[in-house]
Amino acid sequence: MTSRGRLLIAATAVVLLAATTAGVVTGRAQAPAAQAGSQTERTVWYFYRVKWGFQDEFVALFRKNHYPVLQAQVKNGRMTSVRTFVPTYHGDGRADWTFAVAITFKDSAAMNAPSGEDEIVRQLFPDQNTFKKEEQRRFELLDAHWDVPLNELVLSR
Repeated sequence: MTSRGRLLIAATAVVLLAATTAGVVTGRAQAPAAQAGSQTERTVWYFYRVKWGFQDEFVALFRKNHYPVLQAQVKNGRMTSVRTFVPTYHGDGRADWTFAVAITFKDSAAMNAPSGEDEIVRQLFPDQNTFKKEEQRRFELLDAHWDVPLNELVLSR
């Protein structure tokens, strides 16, 4: 199967997972779908494909440096939740993603507004040189990274 085919399968699985998690009854979907008017929250999935053999190091750096920044944004109300996922099986090491983060923003305005991340980083990590080196290393461990803002399609009323 081609890389594009695997990507399409993974993206479809994520959309179905998101719909199932939200309690949506699945059926024939229309694309692109507008965000449901009654729901103000917006969810974005962030996918990472970590180089083979470096998953543990990536997760440790994510947990140490990026997760606290995301948690600060939950605390200040910009986000309502941050959840992380890994696939159950690693297959042959060529999976389209090896780590995913689902972030739910309180609304579209919060999702599109400046994050304030720079100030949060300065407050949480006084040793900026170490922080920057570790964040650079975290991204060196990646083969790919992509973001997927989701539009919920509500099929039941």
